[in-house]
This record gives sequence, structure tokens and C-alpha cells, in this order.
Amino acid sequence: MVLVVGATGLVGNAVCQKLVERGEKVRALARATSISSKVNALASRGVEIHTGDLKDVNSLASACAGVEAVISTASSTLARQSGDSIESVDRAGQLALVQAARNAGVTRFVFVSFRRSPDLPFPLSKAKAAVENALNDFNFTIIQASFFMEVWLSPALGFDYANATARIYGSGTNPISWVSFVDVAEMCAIALRHRGAERQVIEFGGPEALTALEVVARVEKTSGRPFRLDHVSEETLIAQWKAAVEPMDKTFAALMLSCARGDAMNMTPVVDRYGIRLTNLAEYIHGVLGKAATA
Repeated sequence: MVLVVGATGLVGNAVCQKLVERGEKVRALARATSISSKVNALASRGVEIHTGDLKDVNSLASACAGVEAVISTASSTLARQSGDSIESVDRAGQLALVQAARNAGVTRFVFVSFRRSPDLPFPLSKAKAAVENALNDFNFTIIQASFFMEVWLSPALGFDYANATARIYGSGTNPISWVSFVDVAEMCAIALRHRGAERQVIEFGGPEALTALEVVARVEKTSGRPFRLDHVSEETLIAQWKAAVEPMDKTFAALMLSCARGDAMNMTPVVDRYGIRLTNLAEYIHGVLGKAATA
């Protein structure tokens, strides 16, 4: 039995699907307040639903009972409910899960984290680092993902395909290995049973390192429409990061600054080692432009 924590979220839901397709027995930790349609969809695929919450230690103990492995993708950054915060979910909640898994005799733990710079500290980066350090006595796999194209190249963060506008953080000239959350989920499923992924930190991005301006140029070419750009200077982003006090504000300011500074990597060694096929930008662009046209 594999316990997936964050199962109704963006990555976690996809992880459940990937595991079911591989014939794994899956248990999903879902809150009583989770969106019922998402929970029902998981149940319809044969996923065992366990009601619980990262903030409820007792529910974590029962969720880990009889479990062989844990995959945790949960975070408070994209979806929050009452009482959720970086401290309560991403740090204390995840650390409580690690301890519950340890108490239950679970030895395999796959944790979704993200790439970060040590010279740009912020609450979420510190929380992720604390959880990564706590996994040292497990047979762990830590997946440090780059920027999700479905999030950072979406209307939520200013990349609006329907209205042909794009917010550019910084100069837009620093390349990023934009990654699909679906590929991160696939990497979780592969890593679970791959001996080469044991006790490994896997830095994980997409197949191409492209600047934000290159992304815009490709979208313009595909759509046939010029985009209006809204630049947010790096100086402005630095000032926002320094001035932010509330942990979530500090985190998002730092993430935007990190985006401006770029995050390029060579994914060939990971592709060769694990045999994973990565989603390229052209595939993503065609998908979102199709959705924008029918919206």
C-alpha cells in the first residue's frame, strides 16, 4: 500500500492516477473538507480514501498504518483552507507525517520539493529544507522540481493567452527549465520502484531551458497574435522580498525573484537514467491555446 499525501492537489492527484495505472494499491489522505468531486474521482479509480489532515497527528498515524511507502506532494501554497500556513502544513505538518511514517515502520518516502538558491532564504524554502533533512534515515527520494509551466505560464501569474498579455519577471532573459506537473507525478511513480532513485535527490525540470521572452515568442508564432508585455523589474522584486513580513507574502516574493533570475538545467542524465519522457513547451502551448480559443 502506498500512501499519497496531497492527493487532491495538482501533483498528488496525478500521482494517484500514475500509481493506479501501474497496478499499485493506493491510499489517499483527503481532508473532510476536500472538494468532493476530486475525492469521488479518486475513489472511482480504486483509490482507498483515508480522511485526515497534516495538522491532525492522530489521523497521520492511522493513515500510515499498514503502509509500505509514502509519497508527499502537499503544500499550502496553491490551495489553502482554514488553519493552513507554511508553518502548519509545509513544515510542522510534513514533519509530523515523517514521524508518523517512521513510527509505523515505513521505510520508503518520496517527497516533492523544489529547486532553490541558498542565498535567497524564505519561509517555504526553509520548511522544505527541514523536511528533506528529516528524511535522512529513510530510503528517500527527494524530487526538487523547477517552475511548473501550468502555474508560472498561466493567467494566475499573468500569462494570459486569451487576452494576449504576459507578465515578465525581471528582464525575461534568464532561461528556465519549465516543467509540467504531470511529469513530476510520473517521476514520483517511477522513483517509487526504481533502485537508482533510492536515497537520491533528483533535480527535475523540463526538456528545454527557455527564457520568458523566448516563451512569449513561441506563443506569438503559434497563435499568430502579438503579446503585450508587463515587465516587473528585478529591483522591484527585491524590494518586495525585503519588505514582506507575512510568510506567504515573503515566499511568493522570493519565488517571483527566483523566476526572474532563471533556473536552467541539463535533464539528459535524468531522462537517460529513468527513461522518462518530458513534456515540451510546444505541447503545452498547443494545449493552452486550444483551451483559450474555446473559453
